[in-house]
Amino acid sequence: MLDQLINVLRSVWSVWVMVFFCGIVLWAYVLTPKATMEAHGQIPLRDDENEER
Repeated sequence: MLDQLINVLRSVWSVWVMVFFCGIVLWAYVLTPKATMEAHGQIPLRDDENEER
C-alpha cells in the first residue's frame, strides 16, 4: 500500500513543482499590491541618489 502511494507521488512530482512555482508567480504579480512592488523596484535608484560622488 505504501509502496503504491510512493510510486504515485514520484510520478507527479513535476506537477507539484510546477504548481508551487505558478503559485509564487501568481502571489508576486497578482496578489501583491502594485505600489509595494514598485516601491521595492525603486530601492536601487534611491540608493544611487543618496550616494556621495
